[in-house]
Amino acid sequence: MKAWHRALGLMIPLLVLLTTALAARAEPEQPSDWKTLVRESPYWISQGVYQNITTIRRWVLAGSGYCADTERHILFGLRGHFLGYIDNAGGRKATQTQLNRTRADLAREGRVENWVPGDESTTGYPFALACDQPHVNLDESIARYLGTQPAQRIWGTWDDLSIGTETDTRSLHEALTTIYQTRRQQDRLDLPAELPRYLAGQILIESGGQQMAHSAAGARGILQLSASVLDDCDIEPDNYWHRLAQIDCALKLMNQNARNLRPVFEQRFGSLPKDKYDRLFTLLLIQAYHGGVGRVEALLEDDVLSRPADYFARNQERFSAGDIAFGLIFHNLGRDRFGLASLYYVADVQVATEALCRRPRLKGSDFCQ
Repeated sequence: MKAWHRALGLMIPLLVLLTTALAARAEPEQPSDWKTLVRESPYWISQGVYQNITTIRRWVLAGSGYCADTERHILFGLRGHFLGYIDNAGGRKATQTQLNRTRADLAREGRVENWVPGDESTTGYPFALACDQPHVNLDESIARYLGTQPAQRIWGTWDDLSIGTETDTRSLHEALTTIYQTRRQQDRLDLPAELPRYLAGQILIESGGQQMAHSAAGARGILQLSASVLDDCDIEPDNYWHRLAQIDCALKLMNQNARNLRPVFEQRFGSLPKDKYDRLFTLLLIQAYHGGVGRVEALLEDDVLSRPADYFARNQERFSAGDIAFGLIFHNLGRDRFGLASLYYVADVQVATEALCRRPRLKGSDFCQ
């Protein structure tokens, strides 16, 4: 009998330990916020992140995949990989409650190590993205850019540029390529060869090609330029909306950004193979257009913000140019105003550029090579 009691006495602590372990597995410990998760994540998780984020943004912009029903939210992890979706509940608060419940379930099932609750003003993890984002209609935007309807075509002059005539109108695409080629011949541009098609993608994302597009922050026109940038381009207020002026000014801005960024980029990533070098530089120029060249420079040289850049430069063979471009920002989310929108912008431009270059008119053209 005493032996039996001794055995039982040994089993009880073991059962307590087992129960505690199972409970810990069922309810993973929550980090204090999503920034903690990001900053504690290893740099290697950026492998594949560019393709993953671009895929989910393609679902959103095209209303395809898991966003074929726009009344949904999709959830994704630290590497941008898709984890699941929910159908929206009755209102924002109810949808947030359902998102948090799904986050907890994903952690309980072991599909993510941790989860963080979110609300209307706080980012949660796994990250959630609403499928209903009607600010861009790619089909309409591309039709407007290609000038498929007479009302969408343009003609006019700007500075020393002349595009079409009243009886021989041109598309925005023809205007962009003409302005770019003219400025290059004048030795006024030193930009990566693929930059013009990405600028076309930016027109689609920034304004959908609509001349009078404007934002609450005061950005205006087909390339959503601020008054200060337009003034720097010596554009008078009466011409702020001038489409030829907007394209010319955006190219000038891109060239200035490239000139400022190139020395620090060369110092950090100068040893990359040429194709990867050019591709990464282009993606960072797109990011600089969105958030400012100074912030992109900081990603490459600031003592804290450049730590991911140092890792990616030393291990570049393990990552695509897109993974590096996204990794620089992802591992600095929450610092210097970098947020998920910074990743979404570049991904959206990539999606729009690909969609444009699939059109029969441009597919296989030099512009899209």
